[in-house]
Amino acid sequence: MGLLLIPAIIAIIALFVVTKSIKIIGQAEVMVIERLGRFNRLGRSGFNLLIPFVERPRTIDVRYFSTDVNGAKRISAGSTARIDLREQVLNFPSQPVITKDNVTIDIDAVIYYRVADPQKATYAVQNLPYALETLTRTTLRNIVGEMELDQTLGSRDTINRRMREVIEEASIGWGVDVTRVELQSIEPPRDIQQSMELQMRAERERRALVTGAEASKRAAILESEGQREAQVRKAEGEKEAAILRAQGLAEGRIAMATAEADAIKRIADALPEGQAAMYMLGLKYLEALPQLTQGKGSTIFLPTEASGVMGALGGMRALLDRAAATTPGEAKNVRQTSGIPALPNPGDPAKKD
Repeated sequence: MGLLLIPAIIAIIALFVVTKSIKIIGQAEVMVIERLGRFNRLGRSGFNLLIPFVERPRTIDVRYFSTDVNGAKRISAGSTARIDLREQVLNFPSQPVITKDNVTIDIDAVIYYRVADPQKATYAVQNLPYALETLTRTTLRNIVGEMELDQTLGSRDTINRRMREVIEEASIGWGVDVTRVELQSIEPPRDIQQSMELQMRAERERRALVTGAEASKRAAILESEGQREAQVRKAEGEKEAAILRAQGLAEGRIAMATAEADAIKRIADALPEGQAAMYMLGLKYLEALPQLTQGKGSTIFLPTEASGVMGALGGMRALLDRAAATTPGEAKNVRQTSGIPALPNPGDPAKKD
């Protein structure tokens, strides 16, 4: 029985030694190997052989972020000998920060970093995740403490950039390359949120009133411009119509004057010299007689000058008859053109009623 126990113990010891000696490292992972407590080399991805009881991997602290079924965030800490070279996310719970105007807000930040030098990340800092978290908290308090609440809510990009610059400068000696720093949420107190909502509602109402007033103003301006344009067009139309009417009247009067001048010229040519004026005077006198006799029971007294006018008309008829004896067609044309009524011949027998 004792002889069988010894080989079993030897086999167990050999298996333990082999397990401790052979290390298979995955892709994008490294392992810090120490020999007799001092740094010796970095174990790369693939097969790595360690000297038993002389060489061993060095562990570092890590932090894992997880979410349970209820949506609650959980952060678990641990240690591992395998250093992940991929970009990692360090998320920690929100923290209260006081702004410049003494308003306490809760800010939730997240850091994206990558281990650039595994040796420094192992030996230059004791707990890398905790160091990054603490540095982020203090940097965030310093930056937000210089800003007011409204400026903080509207300056996420500025805060992210300044935090990244400060954290990256401080973490260079830790062998860490900080790629991004993001603010996930900024939550003011409840009373501040209500005040902000009231302010936002009042601002929107003010903008609505301003927009309505601008629209009414613009509509009134357009309406007045339209009325002015309509009045201008109407005045221009009336002006052109008046000009056209005046031109028509002027042309009509010119045509009538031309025709009358032509008639007078013909009358003067048909009558003896110096009788044209007497003829025109008698013609006007005859045209006025019907207007004088329009009233009922009116009595007309002819002045003595009327007998002279009638005598002048009789003399003119005699002149026309003499002219007709020589050129009957011309005298007839003169009568028709001038509108002279045919006067009775004194030598003809009078017509009885």
